[in-house]
Amino acid sequence: MSTIGTTTVAPTTPVVSVASSSSSGATGGSVIDVSSLVSQLVTATYAAQVANNASQTSAVTTQISALGALKSALATFQGALATLDTPTSFNALTASSSDQSAFTATADSSAVAGTYSVGVTQLAQAQQLVSTAFSGGSDTTIGTGTLALSLGGQSFTVAIDSTDNTLAGIAAAINSATGNPGITATLVQGLDGAHLVLASAQTGAGNTIQVSASGGDGGLAQLAYTSAAPGIYTQASAPQDAIVSIAGVSYQSASNTVTGAISGVTLNLAATTAAGSNATVTVSNDTSSVATNISNFVAAYNTLVQTFAGLGGYDASSGTAGPMLGNALLSGIQNQIEGVVHGLISGASSSDNSLASIGVTTQGDGTLALSASALQNALSSNFTGVSQLFSSTNGIAAQLNTQLTAALANSGPVDSYSQTLVQQNNTLTQQSTDLTNEENALTASMTQQFSALNTLLSSLQTTSAYLTQAFSDLPKVGGDNNSN
Repeated sequence: MSTIGTTTVAPTTPVVSVASSSSSGATGGSVIDVSSLVSQLVTATYAAQVANNASQTSAVTTQISALGALKSALATFQGALATLDTPTSFNALTASSSDQSAFTATADSSAVAGTYSVGVTQLAQAQQLVSTAFSGGSDTTIGTGTLALSLGGQSFTVAIDSTDNTLAGIAAAINSATGNPGITATLVQGLDGAHLVLASAQTGAGNTIQVSASGGDGGLAQLAYTSAAPGIYTQASAPQDAIVSIAGVSYQSASNTVTGAISGVTLNLAATTAAGSNATVTVSNDTSSVATNISNFVAAYNTLVQTFAGLGGYDASSGTAGPMLGNALLSGIQNQIEGVVHGLISGASSSDNSLASIGVTTQGDGTLALSASALQNALSSNFTGVSQLFSSTNGIAAQLNTQLTAALANSGPVDSYSQTLVQQNNTLTQQSTDLTNEENALTASMTQQFSALNTLLSSLQTTSAYLTQAFSDLPKVGGDNNSN
């Protein structure tokens, strides 16, 4: 302190302390870091609303995701019902042969269960012609002109000129000809020369080969063939039909795949049966396919139960709740499905009126267990009853399919809940946008106000500095003068 006479004067104190020029947002003598201050104030003002919006948005997003998983699981489960939910699903039949070395058999849904005696007298075969030898081999020149060939009722022509008038050239031209219904030409080399082999790709007595020639130099005429005028050809294999007898009734087929002898049954012939010794075809319900379909149903239901547990359950060990715990839509659908699966089916066979009666039982966790042997016994002893259990009007698969169709339909409960969640999400998104706009507006307003205050404080700081400097420049009197 300075002393003027005996009066003590305190030094001038600055009105506002000067902010460091290195502070963020405070430069060139500024007092306040406006950017940082405004950011903190705006954040504090809207923190609760922003956090609440984010929390609600997260909850709705989780629900949308969970609903998508539920919808997918229900659709997958419904797909497993397609092989069980109508009586036609159980119409599949199977056919078996007692002598598979002679023939095998298959059946479609138009077949009738029963046992049939089948004898195979003759197999169908295709015609094959072999020419005499051409000592000049494959390069032997035959001639030019036009060959007309036919197989059964279908015919085609082959033009031969000097570029392909050899035996090999003619064979190649026949094989590549447009409209060829199935005649192949092959050269077989023997000790005596090359032989032209014409073979039919189609079996049956009606599929005979004919060859005629016209025009050119006349050399092609030697390749002509009819059954009445075989010319240079020997018939290595005669065209013939298959002959079978069904319960003593004879039947002919141009093919070894016989489809018309037994209604709905196809016989695939491989050999003739011994004279006087027939084989047996047995047509019966396809219990194997049905058992597989029921097994697939059980697996699909168990997957659905696990989905229910994941979405609406509670894990006590981890303290984790499923995203749809307590959700009325989930519990409603789950209760409906479980009611059908675990209930008795009215109108079904009294011996097979529940899943348990055919070997499908409920385990402690709600999933199903399948006894393959019990199911097979039920299918063998009461196939119709098992069919009714699943596919009748009140059948398990039929009821479940109806329920799921309604649940997943447009404007159904799943779709309605989905629309509600989407609307909620859209509302929250708009709220978030509005909050952002409000924050931006408040930031702009406060920035303007604090910038003005900053200018004022900066001015006061300059004045304070000036006055401080002015006081320091005053002449010093008192003690210093007395020292002289």
